[in-house]
Order: sequence, then structure tokens, then C-alpha cells
Amino acid sequence: MNKKLLYTGKAKDVYQTEKTDEILIVYKDQATALNGKKKEILPGKGSLDCQISQLVFDYLIQNDINTHLIKNLSDHEQLVKKTDVFPLEVVLRNIASGSFSRKFQVEEGLVLEKPIIEFYYKSDALDDPFINESQIKALKIADEDQLTYIKRMTLRINELLKPFFEQANFDLVDFKLEFGRYKDEIILVDEFSPDNCRLWDKNSHHSMDKDVFRKHEGDLVETYHMVLQRLKNK
Repeated sequence: MNKKLLYTGKAKDVYQTEKTDEILIVYKDQATALNGKKKEILPGKGSLDCQISQLVFDYLIQNDINTHLIKNLSDHEQLVKKTDVFPLEVVLRNIASGSFSRKFQVEEGLVLEKPIIEFYYKSDALDDPFINESQIKALKIADEDQLTYIKRMTLRINELLKPFFEQANFDLVDFKLEFGRYKDEIILVDEFSPDNCRLWDKNSHHSMDKDVFRKHEGDLVETYHMVLQRLKNK
């Protein structure tokens, strides 16, 4: 496949393919935290991220969620639809943890009565700042109808993924999504792996996600391998 590098990120490289409406995503063996300030090469990580993301996206597609995934070309390469990505990180929280607990002095592990949706402006230079809906509309990042649709999709994805992970004995604590415009649709893009969600073991409540790397709590590759196997075996 002829390809041209479009973008190199912290966790993935993105290439243009011969088809103008398709791109190739290549997952890296790199773990980062603190907006890239902490960085380490971990052989095997990219393959695990890619395979976990495919399992999750395949499940969502089976449940009528439109995504950018076309197919996996290998254990670390995905062919996806090329979209006009909203520069927004959409965070949904089911359980208090991380920055939410720190900012509002809320007990870590508190189960929220209703899921909380937050928006962050996607910009490494600005350290991905929090942004509210009025600011999103004022900056013409998305309009009212698009925001309404994105929130509805995010809640629906949460409804689908909570039991998906529960069957593998995980609590889905929180996660980050990204969306893009493809033709006349808004579809789910990027990935869904332990890099962009928090998973806790239902019995031990131990982290099974990138917090293992952030907090020096264990072997990240071994943890992701356990997640992949439990999702395959559920």
C-alpha cells in the first residue's frame, strides 16, 4: 500500500492511502502521560491497543454505532475512514476518579447518580483545556445540533460499553471519545483502549488502564494483555 505520513502523534502515526477517503493508522509502542511529559517505549503496547480497540469498535458497530473503522490490516494497523475531526475530547464519567476527584475533592470511587459529560479543547499547545458548550459554539467548533448529537451518541456508547466491560469483570469508570464528520454523518473516530478509558477490576478495584503507567503501579503491557484476554474470553 502506497502511503504518505500525514501526522505523527504520541501513540499513533497517520498515513494517507491511495484512496482519498481512507487513511491508515499505525499504533506505536509508546506510552505517554502528563500531556507527553512522561514518555516510554514499551514493546507490544501498540499491538494491544489496536486489538482492544478493534474488539470494542466491532461491538459498537454491531450495535448500530457508526465509526471510522474499516478493518484491521495487522495487529497494529487499522484502515479507517478519513474524517474532519472535531477538535474536542468528549469525556464521560460514571465513577469519580482522576482530575474530577482532585478538582472537586470528591471521594475516589464514588458512583455518580448520572453520567457526567465534559468537553476539552484538543490542543497539545494549550494542554487540552476544559471548554464549555457556549465556548464551543462561540468558537464555531460545533453547533447546537452537532453538540446534541455528540452527547446523545456518547450516552448511548456508555450504555453499550458498561455491560460489555462488566461481562469481562471490569467497571468502566470513565472514557474519552472523539468524533468526526464523514460525508453527512458524525461518526466515532480515534480508538477505544485502556489508553483513553479507566477500567477497574470489579473484585480488587485495581486499575487496568494507563493509570498503571501514570502511577507506577505495575507493568503496562502485561496489564493490557490481561484486558485483551478477558475481553476475548468474556
